[in-house]
Amino acid sequence: MTWRNWSGLVSTEPTDVVGPRDVEEVAAAIATARAGGSTVKMVGSGHSFTAIGAPTGTMLTPGGLAGIRSVDRDAMTVTAGSGTLLKDLNLALERLGLSLHNMGDIAEQTLAGAISTGTHGTGGQAASLAAQLVGLELVTGTGEVLHASADDNPDVFEMARVGLGALGVLTALTFRVEPVFVLEAQEQPMSWDQALATFDEMTATSDHVDMYWFPHTDRMLTKRNHRRGTDLSRSRPLNRVKAWVDDDLLQNTVFGLLTAGANRVPRVIPRMNRFAAGMLSERTYSDVPHRVFTAKRAVVFREMEYAVPREAGLAVLAEARAAIDASDLRISFPVEIRTAPADDIPLSTAYRRDSLYLAFHTHRDADHLDYFALLEPIMRAHDGRPHWGKVHTRTAADLRPAYPRFDDFLAMRDRLDPDRVFTNPHLQRILGD
Repeated sequence: MTWRNWSGLVSTEPTDVVGPRDVEEVAAAIATARAGGSTVKMVGSGHSFTAIGAPTGTMLTPGGLAGIRSVDRDAMTVTAGSGTLLKDLNLALERLGLSLHNMGDIAEQTLAGAISTGTHGTGGQAASLAAQLVGLELVTGTGEVLHASADDNPDVFEMARVGLGALGVLTALTFRVEPVFVLEAQEQPMSWDQALATFDEMTATSDHVDMYWFPHTDRMLTKRNHRRGTDLSRSRPLNRVKAWVDDDLLQNTVFGLLTAGANRVPRVIPRMNRFAAGMLSERTYSDVPHRVFTAKRAVVFREMEYAVPREAGLAVLAEARAAIDASDLRISFPVEIRTAPADDIPLSTAYRRDSLYLAFHTHRDADHLDYFALLEPIMRAHDGRPHWGKVHTRTAADLRPAYPRFDDFLAMRDRLDPDRVFTNPHLQRILGD
């Protein structure tokens, strides 16, 4: 079979396909591949834009490792199979009266894929899913099953929270959870100057802030989220009709048609963006967290995202805008701006520094190469760290200075996967061989 990722940028032809139903079958598949000098990759839902999870030898499918394994209400933790989709975990937690603290705006990923690539939301006490982990189960390149947490194999736990799929196959993940709460979203259009002038105030007074700048315009859309307690009767979801019109019809169907058409006539894009930004209106709604954090993304796109130091973030955004304005590129997708508190995960993009994320998108049928090539040097000049699951051109040689514990990660890789059972060409590029 041919495996393809969601964006269509990557395709491979694995030599074998195995659908393990438990950790023992994962270990057996790894042992077989190792004995034959081959490789193994557990694929997720393909939402990484890079080839980080592309299988070249045996492909393990995740469906047999899905679902909630256990709930510990005293410790406030939930353990789920690594093949569980984030959207399914969210629904299961809601039924249990529980929630994750934070998450990104797409919920189609498997838990293992989202953890391994550093998937994150914005703001909060912890932005990434990996920073909400308290334990994991991992099958190493020698077939050993390890359970890791802060108390059990803590050195493995430290590194494997963002492990890039290079340390082993994740089979179960334990998250810290909390009682489900009401999250209120206030969406408000602003001018560029107003958004930048009030950004620090917004992030200081809101639990989560997300902004979108429409290229070739002076307009921003801001989204501020506030926690409103655990009384779910106080939630005020969007009217179903309005939600369908705004989020399904306009943001997906109409937006998809417009951007697809604009690919053929790029000169209309600035006018299209100005029109779209001018149609934005303020709205406030509240619901359980995952219905506020996540959104449907039906329009296929390509993405590059970099984390830069928080204190330099707005200046980097302004520099990126100046480069776009000075170029002859026509960009139809908004630029997304988010923040994250520092964490202690060695290969996290927020390792030991508060960070601001800048995400650049193009329609799948538009040429993303020139756009990303224009902006990546700006991100690198400001000590930017690329999202592991999104398009970038970095290699082990220039990633090492960006991560103080890069060599510690490589040493752990040597220990857990000495025969490189989990490697592929992309990992060879970003980690060396």
